[in-house]
Amino acid sequence: MRSTSSITPKTYALGRIVIVLGALLGLILIEPAVGQTNSSNPYEQETPAQHDARMEWFREARFGMFIHWGLYSQAAGEWNGKTTSGAGEWIMHDKEIHPTDYAKLVPQFNPTKFNARAWVRIAKGAGMKYICITTKHHEGFAMYPSALTDWCIKSTPFHRDPLKELAAACKAEGVKLCFYHSIMDWHHPEYAPRKSWYDGTDNNPDFDKYVAFMKGELRELLTNYGPIGILWFDGNWEDTWNYDRGVDLYNYIRSLQPNIIVNNRVGRDRKGRAGTSEGQERIGDYGTPEQYIPANGYGPGVDWETCMTMNDTWGYKKSDTHWKSTETLVRNLVDCASKGGNFLLNVGPTGEGLIPDASIERLAEVGDWMKVNSRAIYGTTASPFSHQLPWGRCTTKISGKKTTLYLHVFDWPTDGELLVPGLKNKIQSAKLLANSKNLAAKNGEDGGMISLPASAPNAISSTVVIQFNGAPDIAPFILTQNKNGTIELRGSVANLHGATFRYESGGPLDNIGFWTDANDWPDWQFKVNQPGTFQVTAEIAAPASNGFDVSLGDQTIHCNAPVTGSFQQFQSVKLGEFKIPSAGAVTLAVHPVKDKWQPMNLKVIRLTPVANP
Repeated sequence: MRSTSSITPKTYALGRIVIVLGALLGLILIEPAVGQTNSSNPYEQETPAQHDARMEWFREARFGMFIHWGLYSQAAGEWNGKTTSGAGEWIMHDKEIHPTDYAKLVPQFNPTKFNARAWVRIAKGAGMKYICITTKHHEGFAMYPSALTDWCIKSTPFHRDPLKELAAACKAEGVKLCFYHSIMDWHHPEYAPRKSWYDGTDNNPDFDKYVAFMKGELRELLTNYGPIGILWFDGNWEDTWNYDRGVDLYNYIRSLQPNIIVNNRVGRDRKGRAGTSEGQERIGDYGTPEQYIPANGYGPGVDWETCMTMNDTWGYKKSDTHWKSTETLVRNLVDCASKGGNFLLNVGPTGEGLIPDASIERLAEVGDWMKVNSRAIYGTTASPFSHQLPWGRCTTKISGKKTTLYLHVFDWPTDGELLVPGLKNKIQSAKLLANSKNLAAKNGEDGGMISLPASAPNAISSTVVIQFNGAPDIAPFILTQNKNGTIELRGSVANLHGATFRYESGGPLDNIGFWTDANDWPDWQFKVNQPGTFQVTAEIAAPASNGFDVSLGDQTIHCNAPVTGSFQQFQSVKLGEFKIPSAGAVTLAVHPVKDKWQPMNLKVIRLTPVANP
C-alpha cells in the first residue's frame, strides 16, 4: 500500500474546490433545488398496511448494533497530549480543531486489523439482527471512497472500502445493514452555520450547495451497497435545517430505496434526548430516544429505538473504561422490548479497526442469555400492564385467540411464588423458558400466582412463560404487601403528579428523577394484609440536602435527604415509623418542603414490619 502524506493547506484548498464543484454538479445532475420536489407529508404517500409491511423486520428484530467509527477513532479522545472531556467523536468540536489541523489524522488512519466478518459475527453472536454504522459523522469524513470529495477514506493509507466489506459480511451472515449519516458537517466549506473556530476563507457558505453535496453522498450510499435497512440521520438541530428540508430529504431517500426506513432525525421536531416527535411537523418512521429508555414507552402504533453506549462515549476514547455490566445491558434490552421498542447498543472500534475487548466480552455474555431467551424478545409487543411489574418486565405475543406473556423476572421471589398483579385471564399453562419445566399456576383475588423453584435459572433475568385464551384482561394495578410483611414502593409503580419529574429506567437508572419542581409529588396505593408498625426507609441520591414529608393517612414523617455526592450515588436512609392499624388499601405520598427543596432521585421506599417487643 502506498503511504499518504499529511494534507497541506494548499491541498486542503484544492479539496474544497473539488467539494464545491462536486456539490454544484450534484445540484445540477442529481437533485433539483430544495422546494422543487414533492414536499407533501410523506405519511400520506403510503397506506397503513404498506407502512406496516416496511416496518415489519424492524419490529421483529428488537436488537441492533450501533458502530461509531471515523477519524476520531484514531484520536482516541486525545489531542496534543490532552484528553477531551467530552465524547470521543466530538473531539474536533470540543477542542475547536480547525479542519486543516484535524486533517493530520488522515495519514495516521490505517485500520489494517479491521475484519468485517468478525464484526458481523460479534453482533450476530450477541443476538443482534441489524448493524448501523457511521458513514459520516459530524466531522464530515466519509468512511467510504466517495467520488465527490477527497475528505474520505480513499485519502488514508487504508485504501479499502469498509462499507463494501460490511455489506458482503452482513449478507453472508443474514444481518441487516443500516447507515448512519450526519446532516451537520464541521468540515464542509458550504455547511452553515459555521463554527467560530473555523476561520476558512469562505465566510459566506451556501447551504443549498451543501445539501446538494449531501444528497450526492447519500445517492452513492444507496446505490452502491445493496438494500439498506435504515438511514439513521443525526445532527439535525441547527437552525439551517427545517421541516421542509427534512421532508424533501425523506422523499429523496425513499425515491432511491422505497423500502428503506428513515429515523425521525431527518426532521427538526425532535424533543431532545427523549427522541419523540410531536405536532404537524413530524417526519420519519420512528423515534430515537438517546441514552434513555422511556418510562412506559410511547403507546400502541409508535415505533421507537433507544440508542445507548456501552461506556460513556460513542466513538473510541481509550481513557473511558466506565463499562456497563452485562446485567445492565440485558435488562436494558428487556426493558426496551417490554415497552414496544428496539435497543441499539453501540460499540466504538479503535483506529486499528478492533472492537474493544470489554465490548466483545459483554456482547458474548448477552449472546449467551439470548440463546435461551431470544423468543421472549424477537417479534414481541409491549407489556399489557399499565405499570411496571414490581419484580421485572413483561413482553407479549398474540397469535389468533391465544396470548403468550413472557415474564422477565429480575428479582426472583424468595417465597417461591410470583404474583402477576391484576391478571384476570385463567392461566392455561406456565413454564420456565430455560428448561421447559411446567409450573403450577392459579388465579386469585390479586391476580395470577405462579409457583417457582427455589433458585432462578439466570441471576440477570429468568423468563416465565404463561399462556391463556383471549386478549389480556387486567384489573387496575394495585401493589400488595409481600407474604413476609414487607412493602416495596418503587419509582416504576408510583403515580406521578406534576409536569417536570419522571420515572427513569435503563441500566442503573430505576428511580424518580428530574425532580426539580417542588410542586411535583408521587404517591403509591397499596393493599395491606398484615397490619402493624413499620420501619420506613428510602434509597435516595442527592448532591445537596433538602426537606420532604412522607405521609400516610394522618401520619407525617419530616425528612431530610442525605448528601450522597451525585444523582447516581444512592444511599439507604431510615426515615421513621408508621402504624397501619387495619388491613385494606393505603396511600403513601412524598411531598417536597418548598422552602427547603433541592432536587433528588428517589429509587424506592420500603416499609418493614417492626417486631413486637
